[in-house]
Amino acid sequence: MNSTPKRKFGVVVVGVGRAGSVRMRDLQNPHPSSAFLNLIGFVSRRELGSIDGVQQISLEDALSSQEVEVAYICTESSSHEDYIRQFLNAGKHVLVEYPMTLSSAAARELWELAEQKGKVLHEEHVELLMEEFAFLKKEVVGKDLLKGSLLFTAGPLEEEKFGFPAFSGISRLTWLVSLFGELSLVSATLEQRKEDQYMKMTVCLETENKSPLSWIEEKGPGLKRNRYLSFHFKSGSLENVPNVGVNKNIFLKDQNIFVQKLLGQFSEKELAAEKKRILHCLGLAEEIQKRCCPGK
Repeated sequence: MNSTPKRKFGVVVVGVGRAGSVRMRDLQNPHPSSAFLNLIGFVSRRELGSIDGVQQISLEDALSSQEVEVAYICTESSSHEDYIRQFLNAGKHVLVEYPMTLSSAAARELWELAEQKGKVLHEEHVELLMEEFAFLKKEVVGKDLLKGSLLFTAGPLEEEKFGFPAFSGISRLTWLVSLFGELSLVSATLEQRKEDQYMKMTVCLETENKSPLSWIEEKGPGLKRNRYLSFHFKSGSLENVPNVGVNKNIFLKDQNIFVQKLLGQFSEKELAAEKKRILHCLGLAEEIQKRCCPGK
């Protein structure tokens, strides 16, 4: 990235929860990528007036303003599709938190819309920018997987806002696909006790070489946010990731990628590979949901 931007893209942040607040902080701090971006305002359903000197603006103004060229969508997953569509139709570039939609058909449609409009549609994947993932990527390269498992535990999450567990947990699926290539679904079950706010989704997948991979999401009161993994290779095993240090500025790293896309610094090949991976994961999440909830 050149240090002297010829122009700045005007940005609006939609949704100022945890992720949105981090996005606003990164946009206001001096970073190489932030030099290409100018934070114009934020959109929120709550009446907040201003945050750290940044003005709240209405969704209508954000969509119609000539100044706003980019929208960062940091709302709950169930609203992503609608916001992406509105901002693309208004001729804005879009950065959206994962999952971009709760159906693969909608994602394809929005990508087509972005292409028609000549705009960048970027789905954030900070989990691929974590130190643990970099460690795993190095560990598994060139090794033959015999079998593996990934269990994620956390507190309860509202499905109405964040989608079925295969969608709200899509970052774990993205890890598996990024490490082992495209996967196919063997089986999926969901155990749920709504009165206890407990759910456990168990998914059996396999690699193109037919090696089994299991993915489990378990959520309920008192469950700590944790990842447990176990990968067995012909050459040995990997049980959990050692403490590989703090994940520094993962949202900022994601913003750098987005700015490179705005500046046309990503090759068509890289963009196509990323889109293929995202659509593959969304398609798998959808298949898992259908298996677990037939008739829905």
